[in-house]
Formats: sequence, C-alpha cells, structure tokens
Amino acid sequence: MSARPPLTASLLKLDAAREADRICDWIRATAHDVKRRGAVVAFSGGIDSSVVGSLCVRALGKENVAGLLMPEEDSSPETLGLSTSIVEHLGISYRLENLTPILAAVGCYRRRDEAIRSVVPDYQPGWKHKIVLPGVLDTDSYRVYSIVVQTPEGQTRKERLPVGAYLAIVAATNFKQRTRKMMEYHEADRLNYVVAGTPNRLEYDQGFFVKLGDGSADLKPIAHLYKTQVYQMAEFLGVPAEIRRRPPTTDTYSLPQSQEEFYFSLPYDRMDLCLFARDNGYSAEEAASGLGLTAEQVERVYRDIEGKRRFARYLHLEPQLLEPA
Repeated sequence: MSARPPLTASLLKLDAAREADRICDWIRATAHDVKRRGAVVAFSGGIDSSVVGSLCVRALGKENVAGLLMPEEDSSPETLGLSTSIVEHLGISYRLENLTPILAAVGCYRRRDEAIRSVVPDYQPGWKHKIVLPGVLDTDSYRVYSIVVQTPEGQTRKERLPVGAYLAIVAATNFKQRTRKMMEYHEADRLNYVVAGTPNRLEYDQGFFVKLGDGSADLKPIAHLYKTQVYQMAEFLGVPAEIRRRPPTTDTYSLPQSQEEFYFSLPYDRMDLCLFARDNGYSAEEAASGLGLTAEQVERVYRDIEGKRRFARYLHLEPQLLEPA
C-alpha cells in the first residue's frame, strides 16, 4: 500500500510568513551579489506580478523598487486600473508606457491580422479575436488550436488554425512580451537595478512564457511556488482583494481568454495538484479521487504535462556553445 497521503489541496498549504522571509532574504542576497541596488517589476494587474512586487518591496524597500505599467491596444480595460492600484498600494515609483505605437511600428498587429485573414478572409480592423485549444480530459485526439473572431455586432466565428497560421499569430503576438522586456531592461539599466520576473511554478515548468520575453529576468522569486501558493502569499502580503479575485488571464488577445482555454489542461488549482501528483509519484488511480477525475483523465493530463515539458526544454535552454569559452 502506498505511504503517500491522499491528494488534497492541503498538501500545497504554505507557511506564508516563513516563505516570504526566505524569498526576501534570497532577493536581497541575489541583488547584492550582482551589485544592483533595487529591482524593476512589470505589473500586469494580475496576482503573480503583484506578489513579486510586494516581495521586492519587503526585501529591498519601496524606494528601491520601480514599477512599469505597459498596456497596449488589446489589453483588458481593467488591466491599467488594477496595475495602478497595486503600485499605489505599494507606494513605489512607476512609469506608464503605452506600447501600442511601438508594436504598430514593428508590425505586430499587421502581421497578426494577415495571419488571421489567411483563415478568416473577411476579418477586419475592429474585430476581436483569440486563439483557443480544446480540453484534454475527454479525448486522446491530437489537439489543434482554433481562432475565434467577433464582429463589432457581437457575431462570433471559430475556425481551425493550420500550423502556419497558428505560428504566425503567435510569432506576431510575441512582440508584446519581448517589447515589455526591452522596456524593463531599459529601466533596469537606467537605475542599476535587477529585473524581477513573475512566472509561477506552473508557468515555468510547463513553458507558459515567451523566450526572451516574459521568460527573461535576472531573478524569478516565485518560480518554485504553485499558483495556489501564490494566492496564499498574496493574502499574507496584503495584495488588494480586487486583484486576488481577478481570474488568471493571458491578457494578450482582444477577446477575454482564460489561461486554460489557451494553454493549460485544467483550471490552475487542479492543474497544480496534477503537477504535484506527477512529481511526487502518485499514480493516476491514486490522484483521481482527489482531483474529481477518472484515472483515464488523469493519465491524459499527465501525458500533456510531459508533452509541455518537452516543449519547454527549448524555452529554458541557455545559448548553446560548441565548446566552453
């Protein structure tokens, strides 16, 4: 009989005060080691950046943390308000950078729209859009992304994306994360600060980030924390309730989009438990009851986890050298 405890959310219960102290000690030591006196944090109005910003303030002092707010034309209407609320709550200095002109200049929106029109020929400026992925629980079939478009009158259409169109849309939208990172490093260079990244464990492990975009940072204070633990930390740190209540979102496409319909197999709380179970040797049968799934469904999620880990290997790779130099 297995000695493992039943799979429940209590296994991810965090001693938030102790963990906050541990992370803050590490932030201070890491910044000191590279001779930087503060940290830059890009705030999205979401839970992860709010927690990272709060930890940096706790570690370095509010006078040594700089915030960046970087909306663009596809950002949710609530993004700027929520990101402003957290930087004002923390009492840090911040800059607002509207990225729309930069993104338009490099052809982000034009290239994306051309790719969409290769599938939806009558797609027009002013229409909204997102890309979605079918769920993994009820089929072993190969999953293919689709584009969802919405006219100004509210009519929606969904079309399957050929690989070329999907890659072109993603390549174009990746300008957004890479442009934000460019602005973060400009601010860090100007102030002699480090750049603090915001991925949680689920995102870091499963490759839910853009290489040399939001995947780039000098330190990543919460990459070891499951998303549910990030919420626990947010409550301990006093992150405003309106941010803690906000559902996780990609905030990349103009139509509202949850993270699970874009990338993950399940909502974050169940996905955290699946990842924990996979890494701690729970069989699909052992994990099933705690997740409210069948063993077959858990096996599908496990396979999806391993598939995303294979994909994420490239994202985690440092530049490769022929020989040490």
